[in-house]
Amino acid sequence: MRALVYLFIIFPIFLACEKKKTPSVSNVEEKIEQIDAPAKSSVKKTSNLMKDVDTINRKNTIEFLTLYGKENQETMVLIETRLGNMKIKLYRDTPLHRASFIFLTKTGYFSTTCVHRIVQDFVVQGGNSENPKTRKLRKKYETYTIPSEFRAHRKHKYGAIAAARDWEDNPKKVSTPFEFYFVQDKNGSHHIDGEHTVFGEIVEGFDTLEKIALVKIGNDEWPVEDVFFDMTVIR
Repeated sequence: MRALVYLFIIFPIFLACEKKKTPSVSNVEEKIEQIDAPAKSSVKKTSNLMKDVDTINRKNTIEFLTLYGKENQETMVLIETRLGNMKIKLYRDTPLHRASFIFLTKTGYFSTTCVHRIVQDFVVQGGNSENPKTRKLRKKYETYTIPSEFRAHRKHKYGAIAAARDWEDNPKKVSTPFEFYFVQDKNGSHHIDGEHTVFGEIVEGFDTLEKIALVKIGNDEWPVEDVFFDMTVIR
């Protein structure tokens, strides 16, 4: 069963096994379709999006996340795992990525996922799983993507959290909302600065990150024993 899932969802992630390979994303289908900012006459109409948080799609991504971010200002998320907990802080100067992460946390997507890739002294990647609920929610949200939000001062330092993305046919370096990674290299992974949007960092629980990085993995870099997430927005 797992092998079939890898071929369909994870294949782009595991093309090579070098220690310093670049994080990638599974099955990001299309580049984002840019939309115009809502006109004043449409404010009332677009506000209705917030009455049903399931309405995000490829065409309304920017509009939806902008409005969602204004109505959901939180920046702190608790990540619980069988190996311990981590608290992460999301940056306000990457507003679309922050809003998307809060959205997928509150709707329960991330709590269906686990760590699916570990490269010691490089990254711990999560946001995917073999759980049917994960597949269902990805389909439900139409695999939208997020425009890059590069900031010169947001680097791939130790403990940074950044968005995975497709490296093929993606000149604008748009991010997937569903998969992310933590920088586990204590010296940072600065060779990929400017390639992936860094949108937050661990503020508590570095010991948990190190424990996760040491678990046994298969040839596909997926942990032999799953490390699932239970995520909660705390403030």
